[in-house]
Amino acid sequence: MNMNGVLSVLPSPADFRTMTRAPRRDLLCGLTVAVVALPLALGFGVTSGLGAASGLITAIVAGTLAALFGGSARQVSGPTGAMTVVLVPIVHEYGANGVLTVGLISGFMLLVLAFARAGAAMAYVPAPVIAGFTIGIACVIGLQQVPSALGVPTPSGDQVAVVAARAAEEFDGTPHWAALLLALGSAALMLAGARWKPTVPFSLAAVAVATVVSEALHLHVTRLGTLPASLPAPSLAFLDVSRVPSLLLPAAAVAALAALESLLSASVADAMRPGERHDPGKELFGQGIANLAAPLFGGVPATGAIARTAVNVRTGATSRLAALAHAVILAGIVAVAAPLVGRIPLAALAGVLLATAVRMVETDAVRAMARSTHGDALVLALTAAGTLALDLVRAVLIGLGVSVLLALRAAMRGTRLTPATTDELPGTSGTVTYRFDGPLLFAAAHRFRRGLADVQDVTAVDLRLSGLTAVDATGALALKDAVGELRDRGIEVRISGVEQGHHRRVLESLGVLPVNPTSNRGAIPSAAGAAAP
Repeated sequence: MNMNGVLSVLPSPADFRTMTRAPRRDLLCGLTVAVVALPLALGFGVTSGLGAASGLITAIVAGTLAALFGGSARQVSGPTGAMTVVLVPIVHEYGANGVLTVGLISGFMLLVLAFARAGAAMAYVPAPVIAGFTIGIACVIGLQQVPSALGVPTPSGDQVAVVAARAAEEFDGTPHWAALLLALGSAALMLAGARWKPTVPFSLAAVAVATVVSEALHLHVTRLGTLPASLPAPSLAFLDVSRVPSLLLPAAAVAALAALESLLSASVADAMRPGERHDPGKELFGQGIANLAAPLFGGVPATGAIARTAVNVRTGATSRLAALAHAVILAGIVAVAAPLVGRIPLAALAGVLLATAVRMVETDAVRAMARSTHGDALVLALTAAGTLALDLVRAVLIGLGVSVLLALRAAMRGTRLTPATTDELPGTSGTVTYRFDGPLLFAAAHRFRRGLADVQDVTAVDLRLSGLTAVDATGALALKDAVGELRDRGIEVRISGVEQGHHRRVLESLGVLPVNPTSNRGAIPSAAGAAAP
């Protein structure tokens, strides 16, 4: 790796100079985002299994470093619902120390992806895969909140649907109506408020109202509990080097999700503010640094957070100062009001996250995508089902795999070999002219070869490839084999229309065309050995 490659992912002085454009506006935006982020950070920390303090630490440490080193001026990072979904089974299998180790390893992996400039691959993820992924995450987040919303201890189990069903059974035996009413009230207030005044942080209002009500009525509901008033000292005490090999696969899943969600969130921010473009390499570098540091303080893996980033953009943030201010303000809230925050009912946070899950799904876009083509609907449904039944990374791989197969099918259908004219020659059966249009790729190679080799009752074939849009080795070899079969039958073959460039180089390298750099027309000798004109 050269020095230029390293420097390309580091923040430049220009990235920091933008922080002086409108500092007052950015600080106000940071305050707004912090108000939105506080209940989400607490809730996702609890849901992950490492506790509310872990979620806050992640929002503060990862939020600060990702803001400083990331590639998006408006991205806000911290604990997210998607990452929580991945972390829950890791907590069950490897414990809290395992999660911290996974976060550390994933940070290194993200740095490798950054230096490899792998962020550009995000542009190739199909929209139905992203939509299905989001729907699946929303369902999982909602199901994860069922035990806290019902006021029962979280039952054992790896499948969120099974855990939610067991929690419902326990609630049916011993109902906890206070917790359920707090959860439903918080969710209703947040959803109604978002429709009425989208820019107002009703999530914090919902949590505050629920806390005041539970305190005033002395409700017997589970609270967050004691929170630290400051960040713990950084430590590697959690790291057990002997367990690292067994944690590489979970870490790869966490790194893949962190990269996917962060780049998606940055793309959303770009779309909301036309003219602004994030740097994928720098964004992965910032997320890598953030995930290296967060575990040292006891934080969970972090990603770019779409909801908080959207709030940041909508309130008018102009630079990374707003995201940085959000993290600093969260640290100040913890330092000043830790005892008060500790009195928040878990059911209220569950209600906020239930509402968050509902708002994650853009129903109009999903409906339009589901109606567009049967293939898009299938990819969307499979990705969503895979997210719910398997895990996020495998679900995305399933969605990508099906999308590739559908794309190949479409490419194959777009390939046409059509007869153009037949010229009768004295004493012969004549010459047939074929025009090829579309891509000559492996998916269509067999059909192309069969169509060309089935030519009957002619002495010559003129194959015009001016409509060729793409070619790979399999397609070129299929063409070569078809031409060889025709030659063996004594049929002369002429190929024309292949311009200089990539297509010609492929055909020349595999012996389909003679190597002739100065010509834009290739020819294959006839069976008699004569050169085609």
